[in-house]
Amino acid sequence: MNLFSSIFSSIRIPPTRKLKAGNIPLHIAIIMDGNGRWAQKRGLPRSAGHREGVKALRVVLRTCLELKVRYLTVYSFSSENWKRPTGEVNFLMDLFVESLSRYLGEMNKNGVRLRIIGDRDTIPGPTLKAFNNAEKITEKNERIFFNIALNYGSRQEILKSAKKLAGDLKDGNINPDDLDEKKFSNYLLTGDFPDPDLLIRTSGERRVSNFLLWQIAYTELYFTGTLWPDFGRNDLLKAVFDYQKRNRRFGKL
Repeated sequence: MNLFSSIFSSIRIPPTRKLKAGNIPLHIAIIMDGNGRWAQKRGLPRSAGHREGVKALRVVLRTCLELKVRYLTVYSFSSENWKRPTGEVNFLMDLFVESLSRYLGEMNKNGVRLRIIGDRDTIPGPTLKAFNNAEKITEKNERIFFNIALNYGSRQEILKSAKKLAGDLKDGNINPDDLDEKKFSNYLLTGDFPDPDLLIRTSGERRVSNFLLWQIAYTELYFTGTLWPDFGRNDLLKAVFDYQKRNRRFGKL
């Protein structure tokens, strides 16, 4: 049984809805939402939801490897999340370190290249050190590029990029007449990888929450009521099936 036959049988989708092997999203972005509500529904502390969220991410990453997705970008901690209770923020920063310690070897073995996108200046030292180490260890891997948006906000990213561009224009490093969307994109934190083909948001919310605003101009959006800790392999496959039914015209007729 090949990979795609296995996928069909595992999610029990009728033959008329077969996954098209040649139409897998090159780049999937995910807003992982619902950890707190998942825990609340079960009478558990929010920390339990975050721990389960890490497990869900591990499953999704494995599934992306199966499907040969080349880029996976996940929204793990926004620049607005610092407003949460201090105890929860500290827990999350420690959870990043713990999770990298536990799963980095597995990711490296599977050809995952990991990096963070976001403002590194205010990330706590131990957390930043753990990510810097993970980036160094996996820097030569090319099977999948796994981007973790940490202390990230898209408006802040665009503003910072615009300031850098303004400086280059002032210094004569770039000709204003040569500036286009592609050149501006190179100033963004995501400048060296393609825009997402598919953006998934879990938990039933239908907004993008300051995530990759420039990059998702033509991205297909998929919203699901499933809370992130419950989002598994079948859920991701269903999102890809839905993506494959769409006609991506990019403004054309």
